[in-house]
Amino acid sequence: MLGTFQHTQLRIEIEASANAIHDSLLRTEQLGKWLIGQRFAPGIPDELTPGVDFTTWTGAIAIYHRVDVAKSNCLRLLLSGGIDGFHEWYWGDGWVQSRVEGISLLPLNLGQTFSLLSLRQFLVNSTKS
Repeated sequence: MLGTFQHTQLRIEIEASANAIHDSLLRTEQLGKWLIGQRFAPGIPDELTPGVDFTTWTGAIAIYHRVDVAKSNCLRLLLSGGIDGFHEWYWGDGWVQSRVEGISLLPLNLGQTFSLLSLRQFLVNSTKS
């Protein structure tokens, strides 16, 4: 794999319940609404469960995902392709934390920050509706 080893961990406050965060991360219809800049390959199931494989595209770069853990308060994705590593999510009422480690040419900390801010905005707009 080309690239450098990177690791980044961020935790932010979010005005949302743990259940709303859970649905935004594990229900693919909602995931697709806030995960801006990535396209999903066809055939992704409605909900992420352990063992599910799917592909996203960031520009021309494919990132392959395998759901390793999917619980009421955490999600762990094993990554390969454009990123060789993992992405973990943990959450509770009012907060979400993301940790990414891997080898990649992509700037992982920039993508992670953008994703968390996009998730927060999506949840804020969802609760106002």
